[in-house]
Amino acid sequence: MSTEPVTTAILMEDLQTVVRDAEALLKATAAQTGEKIQEVRARTEESLRQAKARLVEVQGDVLQRARAAADVAEGYVKSNPWQSVGAAALVGLVVGLLLRSRD
Repeated sequence: MSTEPVTTAILMEDLQTVVRDAEALLKATAAQTGEKIQEVRARTEESLRQAKARLVEVQGDVLQRARAAADVAEGYVKSNPWQSVGAAALVGLVVGLLLRSRD
């Protein structure tokens, strides 16, 4: 089991993979006939339609949250320009030291 924290981006990626796989399965079974296969295909198509709709909804929510976070960050930078410059310099220094230690 992975110790990586589950994020919205990871869930969206997983859902997109499931949607692609389901679409591929539907295409692969298109030539199959019979009442049972048609019933399964119909349920799969409905589930796929719902998953796509949910994916669009989640993507919109994530985009809205990202914009809100960017607005907050922009407001902070405008209110505290020198602190922002200092924080950016500190982050740059830490990244530089980490990259340097890898060599």
